[in-house]
Amino acid sequence: MTQTLDGTIPVLHTPETAAGDAVSMTGSATFTALEFLNGYAGVFLVAFVVTLLATPFVRKLAIEMEIVDKPDEVRKQHKFPIAYLGGFAVFLGVMAAIIYSYTLVDGPGGALGPVPLSIVVGVLAITFTGLADDVWGWDPRLKIAGQLVAAAALAVQDIGTRVAEGALAPFLGDADTVLLTLGPMLIHSGDVFYWSGTALIALFVLGGCNSMNLIDGLDGLCSGTAAIMSTALLCLALLMASGITVADPFDSMAGVRIVLCLALLGSVLGFLPWNFNPAVIFLGDCGSLLIGYLLVVSILLLGEHGDTHLVFAGLIIFSLPIMDTSLAILRRKLAGLPMSAPDANHIHHIAKRSLGGVKRAVVSLYGVSIAFGIIGVTLGALAIEQIVRLRIVYAAAIVLFGFIGAVGLKIALRNRWSLAPAVPVQAESAAVPSVESQAPKSAESSGAQP
Repeated sequence: MTQTLDGTIPVLHTPETAAGDAVSMTGSATFTALEFLNGYAGVFLVAFVVTLLATPFVRKLAIEMEIVDKPDEVRKQHKFPIAYLGGFAVFLGVMAAIIYSYTLVDGPGGALGPVPLSIVVGVLAITFTGLADDVWGWDPRLKIAGQLVAAAALAVQDIGTRVAEGALAPFLGDADTVLLTLGPMLIHSGDVFYWSGTALIALFVLGGCNSMNLIDGLDGLCSGTAAIMSTALLCLALLMASGITVADPFDSMAGVRIVLCLALLGSVLGFLPWNFNPAVIFLGDCGSLLIGYLLVVSILLLGEHGDTHLVFAGLIIFSLPIMDTSLAILRRKLAGLPMSAPDANHIHHIAKRSLGGVKRAVVSLYGVSIAFGIIGVTLGALAIEQIVRLRIVYAAAIVLFGFIGAVGLKIALRNRWSLAPAVPVQAESAAVPSVESQAPKSAESSGAQP
């Protein structure tokens, strides 16, 4: 076999390593971020077109089946019934895009791994759960069960099980370190990494799905912020994939991250024209849960190789739903209300009252989501390029979420104090009069006559 001028042996193009024309001098196919975008552009287009065209048909079906959201002039202030099931159109777009990605044989799509079956199973489980709730009004426990099925599907194929490794490894050592011996059984650090990661998968899926459900309270808010967040996550995915060597199977999920982000981005953009104020169709639980699931999976995939700092960067991108959910939990906990109790004090409700309209509130929250996206992508990019130390990313995320939590706690406490009755305080002050008030009263009660 002949050698090249630099002494290396060229690699033959087999179906496993063929990757178009992007072949480096060492014989390993490599791709830039632009080549990834070009190779996967069809995924975005399929998702966009399918969702855009399917939405009016889904709306017509929902109206015929009377699956509509009726106004109540309290929390639901739209002027006429609005069709649900918009999430099913998003599902059709996402699935069409994923199926299309399986057909790619040239460029990055033919060289990198396809979307794992476990993620597809999770998509189906989440969609059925949300659809069942929209149509039949499922018990909350059944909704949680459906979300846990989707989380379990991810764990079966180890999607996200290494998320905690990067944060725990400095304290527990590498995966082969023996932490505990129980007779013949050895417990290694890798076992702790795996089970911690598995628990985080369930926490992320439950939290992500339900937080996106909570912010779906204004026309176009959930779908628009999802487009912003998926764009930011796509930027991180492209930065991670840029310059990847296809012959090296280390990061076989590089293409999966890009496919999921593009599929979600195309679908929500195809749905947004129908959903932006004034909306003619709503996402429903089917859509909000599915969007939350896809965003969470994209974040989990950032830590596929133990890069916990990139997961933190992804959570910063996801800050708006996290912030709204945290405030809701604190607010209801301090008020003594169940977590499922609805109220009109979510961030979007406050923005609507403050800014005087739905469109203004939604656009302002788009701006907030864009700001979080820029912060997350910037920190992630600096960490990927090794310009900043990983601890800086952890510190930034902890400070950000700590600040959000503290502000939320302060607001919730002030609300509770403002609603607390003033009678006990008045009674206490009456029972224990001040020194100044005691003196004249003593003189008056002494029996002295004028």
